[in-house]
Order: sequence, then structure tokens, then C-alpha cells
Amino acid sequence: MIEAAVKALKQMASRPFRTVLWKSVGLAVVFLVLVGIGLQRLLSALLHSGTVWAEATIGTGSHAALDLVQLGLAIIASLGVIAGMIFLMPAVAALVASFFADEIADQVERRYYPADLPGQPLPLPRALMEGLKTALLSILVYLCAVPFLLFAGLGIVIFFIASAFLLSREYFELAAMRFHPPAEARAMRKRHQGTVFLAGILIAAFVSIPIVNLATPLFATALMVHIHKRLTESRRELIEPAR
Repeated sequence: MIEAAVKALKQMASRPFRTVLWKSVGLAVVFLVLVGIGLQRLLSALLHSGTVWAEATIGTGSHAALDLVQLGLAIIASLGVIAGMIFLMPAVAALVASFFADEIADQVERRYYPADLPGQPLPLPRALMEGLKTALLSILVYLCAVPFLLFAGLGIVIFFIASAFLLSREYFELAAMRFHPPAEARAMRKRHQGTVFLAGILIAAFVSIPIVNLATPLFATALMVHIHKRLTESRRELIEPAR
């Protein structure tokens, strides 16, 4: 397990991995900026309409007070949009990076398993669906973190375990589906849920580090490629002697 994690971390410094990281983060930033601008303009328009309605209802004498209220609400709304963009950045980066998951897995297989048959890239609809699932799980994890982190000790442990469980499932199946149909990949994950969960603990530790967690999809995908390979080889070793 540790060896697989070390291999994944080492390869993250390689040029292909850095390229994928910059592409995924760059596209995520562009997407969030566009969404942020749209939300900011929508909120500004709503505030302006509300101020006009309030002034017409209360009277022109309240113009100065309503302008101050509008300004205060606009500042709060803008800060809220910025906070939301920061909060969603890892999830959106995970969504964008899912489109490069096969590229990441292929790099791992070429470097460490050149003698094995390469995996097959996921069809675009399946890749999109898995990316959305991973992004939604990331958002769920961060939303769960807010109330849990209010409780010292136990809350952090619960959040950590939930992160390991949810993220390990998705990333292992993503790696396994390059070699197996979805149903078989899920069955394999269930057979080895203990090993997969232990790998998920490493992913949860990685995702808990601010800024660094933007690279979570790269680390998690590479790690699970190694885990899948190890489990496949172990199963092959058990079957071959029996024959």
C-alpha cells in the first residue's frame, strides 16, 4: 500500500502528470470564474430590482438608506460568490480531471506495467457520468465536513472515514473499469473492500490538505491503478496453481 502511494506521488512530478494538473485546474478556474461572474451579475440585478421596489413602496425619502443596504448586501453577495468558488474548486477540478483519468492511468501503466495489456479508455458518456459522480461526492464530503468539524476529535474522525469510504469506491472503480465491465468492477471492489478502504485513507489524507487537494484526482487515480494491478496479480496467482 505504502509502496503504491510512493509510486503515485513520485509520478505526480512527471511532465505528463503536471500537464494534466495544469489543464484540469486551468479549465476549472475558467469555469468557476464564468459561473461567478454570472452569479454576481444576477445577484446585482436582483438587488437593484429589490431596491427599486422598496423605494417605490416606502417612498423616496428612504433612497439613501436603501442605497446603503444595497451596497452592504452586494458586498456580502460578492464575498459569498468568492467563498463558493473556493469551496467548489476541488470538486470542479475533480470533474474536469475525470476527462483525463484514462490519460493518467495510461501513463502509470506504461511506466510500471509495460509488459501488461493496456487498459481500454472509458466511453465518453461513462467517463462523464463517473466524473459527475466524483464531483458530487467531493461536494458531499466538503458539506459534511462543515458540521463535523464543529465537534473536536470524533467529528474529524467521522469526516475522515466518510471521505476514505466514498472516494476510494469511485476511484477504484474508475481504474478497474478500464479492464472490466462496470458490474464486474463493482464486484471486485466489494471483494477487496478492506484493501480499497485502506487506500482510501491515503486519499482522504491527501484531500484534507488545502491547495494540494487540487491534485487529488491525479494521486487517487494513479494509486488505484497500482492497487487494481496488485489485486489482479494476486487473484491470478491464486487461480494458476489451482489449474
